[in-house]
Formats: sequence, structure tokens, C-alpha cells
Amino acid sequence: MKYTIITINYNNKDGLRQTIKSVIEQSFKGFEFIIIDGGSTDGSLDVLKEYNKKITYWISEPDNGVYNAMNKGIAKAHGDYINFMNSGDCFYDRNVLANITEQHLSEDLIVGRDYHYNAETKKGFATILPPRLSMLTFIHHTLPHQSSFFKRELFDHNLYDEKLQIVADLKFYINQICVKGCSVKLIDIIVCRREPDGISWTYNDKRMQEHSRVIQEILPSGAIKDYETLYMLDKETMYKLMHLIENGKSRKWLTYFIKFLNRLTK
Repeated sequence: MKYTIITINYNNKDGLRQTIKSVIEQSFKGFEFIIIDGGSTDGSLDVLKEYNKKITYWISEPDNGVYNAMNKGIAKAHGDYINFMNSGDCFYDRNVLANITEQHLSEDLIVGRDYHYNAETKKGFATILPPRLSMLTFIHHTLPHQSSFFKRELFDHNLYDEKLQIVADLKFYINQICVKGCSVKLIDIIVCRREPDGISWTYNDKRMQEHSRVIQEILPSGAIKDYETLYMLDKETMYKLMHLIENGKSRKWLTYFIKFLNRLTK
């Protein structure tokens, strides 16, 4: 098993240094490390030169946005699986790659959990994963690319849509998982310790507009309304409900309970 770790960066030298350290300190060494810098002017190049011998390939030049930079990294990737650990995000601990490798997985997409940590409050939380992935996962949310490992072959004919500025990864996930049915393994391993506010939340209005546009391109309006109804529940409650429904015995008791409540409210 060989991994390709791709990091994109633009004028975030401190975050870049943190990310580089978390990658090169991994106990499992079966990886190549690619960094695509967008022509930074804040001293990021000095960081890249400092760690030059630890980086398989790096380049610093102007690009056309986040997904253009990610596609540049994909073009240089030779690993079995690709992970996008962008500047400022870090592997949760030094044994992440080793722990994943020990599971001998072969699915097209491996998805772990990420940990959101706020340095000011000294508090954090790990994301929850659904029992399975479907359009319910993507109707309002997406998966963390920092905690996902993609088989290299998934990108052979499907790169990120560079016309999108913020949610091209969402479109890629939907096409690969919900449309083409690629195999997926959800793992209870915290992969990434990430910054609390990335580009998608800094430009939240833009993110929501792009997200809505992608969903509308893929689903008919009637189906969107059905998913919207389910998403009246918060994400955690909905995922717990999905876990119950997936279990036959739990589903039976849940059905009885709903019927009982319905009688009480009549």
C-alpha cells in the first residue's frame, strides 16, 4: 500500500509548516508527499525549501483556485490512494497511516473521521459518520476530504470541476458514490485534526449557493423535497435514525413507537 499525500497552500506558511510536520512524522513511511503552492508571497517558499528533502514534489506558481491546485497534485500522484491534507490541517497523530494500513482495505473510497479543534477555547469534537453513504449525506453536507482516501483510479477520467470554487469535492463525491456506486469503507479512525474555519465556511453564502446548484443539477425537484423533509432533523439525530432503520429489530420497535405516538396525537 502506497499513499499520495497532497497539500495545497497559498500564503499560509505557519499552517503549511504544521501540515508538513504531521505528514513527515508519520510512523508508516509508504507515501509520497506532493505540495502545490499557488505562488505564495508570505514566506511559504522558505518553508518548502527548508523541508525540500522530505517532499517528493513541490511547485510554487499562480493557479486558478483550490481545485485547479488539487488537480495539479493529482496529475503528479503515483500512490494507490490519494489523501488531500491541505495547509493548516494535520494528521490526528503519527500512527494514522499505520492504523489504516493494518486494516488491509481495498475499497475505492476510505472515509474516516476528523477532529475540529478550537485553540482559543481548548475544546474540540470528532465528526460522526452515517451507517452508509447516500444522497442524505450530501443534501446539505459533504465528507471531509482531509479524512478521505481515494483510489488513484477514481481520478483517471474524473478530475475536480474547476468551474466550482468551493464544492467541487461535493460534486465528485456524489458522482462517484451515488451515481457510479463506487465501493466505500467507513472507518472509526480519526484521521485529521483540522482548522475550525476553512474556505467553505469563510465564504458560507457562496458555498451554499454552489451546493444548491450542484444538487439541483443532479436531482429532480421532487426528490430534493423528500430529502429536505428528512433533513428537518439535525444531522446527528438523522444519522442515529438511519442506524436504527438499518437494524431489523430496532426498525420494528421504532415502527411500533411511531404508530403509538400517532395514536396519542390524534
